[in-house]
Amino acid sequence: MPKFFFNKNDISRGQVQLFGEDEKHIKTVLRAREGEELTLCDGEGMDYQCRIASLERGVLLDILSKVVCETEPRTKITLYQGLPKADKMELIIQKCVELGVDRIVAVSTERAIVKLDKKESKKLERWQKIAEAAAKQSGRGKIPEIGQQVLKFKEAVAEAKELDGAIIPYEKEQETGIRQFVQGFRGESIGVFIGPEGGFAEEEIALAQENGITPITLGKRILRTETAGMTTAAILLYELD
Repeated sequence: MPKFFFNKNDISRGQVQLFGEDEKHIKTVLRAREGEELTLCDGEGMDYQCRIASLERGVLLDILSKVVCETEPRTKITLYQGLPKADKMELIIQKCVELGVDRIVAVSTERAIVKLDKKESKKLERWQKIAEAAAKQSGRGKIPEIGQQVLKFKEAVAEAKELDGAIIPYEKEQETGIRQFVQGFRGESIGVFIGPEGGFAEEEIALAQENGITPITLGKRILRTETAGMTTAAILLYELD
């Protein structure tokens, strides 16, 4: 059943109206008719079962019931992604949102080829729209946040200290894997640091370790930056949820 996000404060007398892109999608893409049902989500973990009452002005919906959305993982993953080349970030955001990542932050690292200005709002806005589309498609109970600015590596490390734990896949780590990490993990929030195409500098790994971030191995093969984050998130959520 199609899902759309809305502001629950827009509910009036058991009804809500949708306009703009959602209206266009319902009318022209889904070709919905009065009497058909769809799901609205308030972005706070509640789903609203609705029936289309009118298509004359916007899309007027009658709210039939509401239930807790059960698709959100217990474990909240923040992905700190080293800036990749071309449009790889879009793929990373799309797939990681589908998997269940809670938040994605772009990080400027020493070996990153791409340099994105902190105030490059158009790029960040596009990434947020991709996250929203992926959240709709995958039935999420919230729209994961895309960090509103690009962080320097040391800023990301400082932020991750507020989480219950954090890991950083590193090709020189040979012993500790994700399974070993999760065996002793008792928290609910995890930071995952993924390097760009050139990987992390040794100084960055050292800084991460000094701040309690655990280097891990993802196996014997070297993964591309667009593969590593998805793989790590999938294994973490499988093991912890």
